[in-house]
Formats: sequence, structure tokens, C-alpha cells
Amino acid sequence: MPVKNKVQLITYPDSLGGDLKALHEVIETHFPDAFQGGIHILPPFPSSGDRGFAPLTYLEIEPSFGDWSDVRKLGEKHDILLDLMVNHISAHSAFFQDFLQHGKQSKYADLFLTIDKIWADGEIPEDDFAKIFLRREEPYSDFTIADTGETLRVWTTFGKTTPSEQIDLDVNSPATRQLLKAFFENFAKHGVKIVRLDAVGYVNKVPGTSFFFVEPQIHEFLDWITELANALGIELLPEVHAHHSIQRKLAEQGHWIYDFILPYRILESLLERNSTDLVAYLQDRPAKQFTMLDCHDGVPIKPDLDDLYDGTRARKVVDTCLERGSNLSLIKAPKYRDPDGFDVHQIRGTIYSMLGKDDDAYIAARAIQFFAPGVPQVYYVGLLAGENDQTVLAAGGEGRDINRHNYSLNEIKQNLRREVVQRLLTLIKFRNEYPAFDGEFTVLESDSAAIHLKWQKDEQICTLHINLATMKSVLGYVDETGADVEVVL
Repeated sequence: MPVKNKVQLITYPDSLGGDLKALHEVIETHFPDAFQGGIHILPPFPSSGDRGFAPLTYLEIEPSFGDWSDVRKLGEKHDILLDLMVNHISAHSAFFQDFLQHGKQSKYADLFLTIDKIWADGEIPEDDFAKIFLRREEPYSDFTIADTGETLRVWTTFGKTTPSEQIDLDVNSPATRQLLKAFFENFAKHGVKIVRLDAVGYVNKVPGTSFFFVEPQIHEFLDWITELANALGIELLPEVHAHHSIQRKLAEQGHWIYDFILPYRILESLLERNSTDLVAYLQDRPAKQFTMLDCHDGVPIKPDLDDLYDGTRARKVVDTCLERGSNLSLIKAPKYRDPDGFDVHQIRGTIYSMLGKDDDAYIAARAIQFFAPGVPQVYYVGLLAGENDQTVLAAGGEGRDINRHNYSLNEIKQNLRREVVQRLLTLIKFRNEYPAFDGEFTVLESDSAAIHLKWQKDEQICTLHINLATMKSVLGYVDETGADVEVVL
């Protein structure tokens, strides 16, 4: 089944009402026709950390969220997208717990990457270590095996703790591939239509490389897992935060990709009131993308926009966001920072707050996203034009929690009464229903203080005109009678 060219929702299983049953109620009651492109449910599986991204298994739903019947219920009207953390699994999983007991004698030992699988002597050469794109200070963890008392060093790309709670899988192992096959078969059984391959760029560990998007090995793995998924009627969305040239490679090979460049380009244009770089980007980008403004992490800069941004201007954008309450995720490895020290991986905060809580600017940002070719995803906080959640940070939350507020049913009702949210819902309805978005996209000529975009399919034409000086967005379209209609968004 092809991915629908309609608006999708991204949400945690417990962020709109408290659990999956509440999510279904919220969608049916308040947004029955809004998410015709589907619902991306961020990991609803039993997990030991990272808000679901350290899964114990994909065969079960975390009981506090509900069960598979709740997922199937949502799937009756919406295509469901779920994540598969293809690079790692929880240290608390039954698989790794057995490994901790029996070590290399465990029946699951082949699932995991001990250091000696990468370097035969179990030692990492200094030159090799310097090349690795690090996501934590040390990309491995030491574990003591209960049966023998020996210490085994296991590769752990991600994780906030030491030892890490996220254990890398050996994707070259037949045991791992059989396990992934079982997970996909379970997804298909429960009607999942799209699977996001989270952290897929890190799956290949080859000495002497960056350990990120290692070619040609990554392509062999993607070919294998794509064939597996497609045979089960599942589309794949590889999630790769990388230099834009890598995203283009994936697009050229027919994969869906994320447009991780668009959020910064939109943010920069609206803050600077200058469309030059955004317009140039919209004229030259792959069309087969999922577009986003916000997500559970942040607005990407490095490495996604390496060679695309101006460092001085980027610092100004970052500083503005910091003044408005955002915080930052930084690049760990010195090798991958800019010569001047610029090291911002992502700006963390809500788009609404980054834009100064300006309703017109926020609607302009969403309008640009919806007009950019691709499948638009709206993060649940953005759906409700949410502000930075400083309360959760003051209570000890980590930086990304600033954009992960859990809404009660009452809060949802209250926010729905806000004009900016109703304006967004009107825009979502138009994006879902107007036929021209299945036609041809054109970036119309404009000066740097404006943005003019157009879609056309046969006699159906719609245009978007944004005045960056006033932040006013005007939608023009030909209605069913052939009349020209103009609406201020």
C-alpha cells in the first residue's frame, strides 16, 4: 500500500490523554479527518529508558499504554507508523539478560557486538577511535558475566547511562536478522503500514571508518530489510541524520527520506525575514520525503546542514532560540565540529516558542511545510501550538523534555479553543483535500522578503504567498466552480 500524500500526526502513546485508548478518543472526537496520512506512534513498547527508544521487545505493547488491540483500533481508520530501533535493543531485554548470565555461551550471544567481533584482539586502535562519529563519550560498555565473572566489552552507540541501557545489535548475524524478521512479521500481523528505521545509519561497524553510514555495507543491509518489509506490505522510512549528500543518495535509490533540512531553513527565513536560502532549497530537493517542522528531538543543524549554513547567521538563529527558552544538543566528537567551534547538533524547543509565540509566523511556517513536496508530519505539541515546557526541566527533566509535554484531556480541549490551533486545523484540512497537491510543484519568482509557491493538477491550482515583513500568509486556489478564491490564513 503506497504512503498517502496527506498530513500525518506524530505522538507518543501517552501524550494525548494518557494512553492509546485515550489517543483514539482524542482523534475521533477532536481530529476525525485531520490525519489522513496516518499516525506515527512513537515507541509504545516496553522500554528501559529514552522514552521508549530502549525497547525490550517489539512483540508487546507497554501495558500502561494498552495492547495491540488498541493499535489495531487506531489502524482501522489510519495508517500506523511505528519505530524499529534497528541499531540497538534494551539491556533489560530477555536477550541481553541471558547474555549477562551466560556470556558467549548464551543462546543469544550472536545478537550482540563484543569488541573482539570488530577488532580481533579486543583493543581499539587510537587512529580508528579518532574516526568514529561518537554519540556518547565512549561507544562501548563493560559488563560482568554472572557465570564466569569475566568482563565483556560490548558496543553501545547510544545511551545516557554507564553502562548503557541501549545495546547494539550485530546486524550481520543470522540470529539478528531472524529476530528482525520476527519483529516485522508481528508488525504486519497487527496492521502496521510504515516502519521508521531509527538509527539505521549506525548499524555497520567497520574498522577504519566513522561507524556511520558505512558504504557499501549499509546498502546491502537496506536492500535486505526493504525486501523483507515490502514482502509483508510495509513501507520503510530510514531515519538518517547525516550530511545532506547521504540523504540524496538514499533518495536516488528510491528510499523515503526525512527532510531534516527544511525545519532550519524555515526557521532561519522567518527569523531573518529573508527567503533567499529557503527558496533556493525548495527549488532543488528530492520530492519523496517526509517533511517536518518539529519532532521529539529538535531542529537539526549539524551534520544535516553541513556546508549549507552560514556559521555567523546560524549562531544568531541559535542565540534567538536560546533567548526564547530553547536548549541545545551538541556534537560530541571534536573532529565533527566546525573550525570555529560551532557544534550545535539540534535546537531543542517548540517551534511556536522559537518563533516568539507569533501566531502569524507559526502559520506561515506550517504553510511552507505543507506546500513543500512530501508527506507532512505534525508533531503533537506543534498541533496544539505548544510552548516550551520549562516546568518539566525545572523538575529535573532532560533537555529534550522541553518539547515532550503530556497533555491531559482538559488541556487538549483548552488549546483547541485557541485561534492559532483552529487556523492550523483549517490549513491541515486544505492540505488533505485539495487535489493539486498530487500534481506539479513550482517555486514562483519573488524577492527576498516574500515566498511564492504553487501547485497545479489539471485545472486545480493553489498558491501560497507569504509576506515576511508582515508574516501574513495568503492562500489562493481555484474552487470546484472554477472561481478564484483568496484566503488569509
